[in-house]
Amino acid sequence: MTRDATMELPPDAIAEPMATVIDSNDFTPRLISLLSNSLVWRESRALRTRFGLGTNDWRVISALAIRPGATASEISEFVAMNKAIVSKSVTVLTARRLVVQGEDGGRSRPLYLTPAGAEMHDAMLPISMRGQEIILADMSPEEVTRLNDLLRRLLGHVRELLAEDALDEAALDDEQV
Repeated sequence: MTRDATMELPPDAIAEPMATVIDSNDFTPRLISLLSNSLVWRESRALRTRFGLGTNDWRVISALAIRPGATASEISEFVAMNKAIVSKSVTVLTARRLVVQGEDGGRSRPLYLTPAGAEMHDAMLPISMRGQEIILADMSPEEVTRLNDLLRRLLGHVRELLAEDALDEAALDDEQV
């Protein structure tokens, strides 16, 4: 980052990199995030341009193609997305008649793609698949299998992260009492 030498720094500004920092070239969470963000941004632009829908909408459609009758809560868990965002997408998709809600006596209603939703799924799918093709282009099938195995293994640790977060939240709640 270049700075104008004549620019005056705000009071208390630290203008030099700190001594102990993340190695941005080898910090795995950053690399995964950069890859994910790049895929999502590309996909989002394409989906908005071609279909007037975003990545979150696509995730709901895709989840319902895999799990017809899933509730918003189940979709939220399946795609690791905030339930409020899933609900917003369900509202958009319902208004566009791509998704319908089934009747259920409880609060959670099963969701299903409509025939138009199934057509939309099939039209959107190549955009996601192309992103995967691009990032995996120089990998052998064995490397792709190994990568996916490693990613599933890493995802297996998410429960541990969530449990740790719950402990931290409980400790904060205790401190505030």
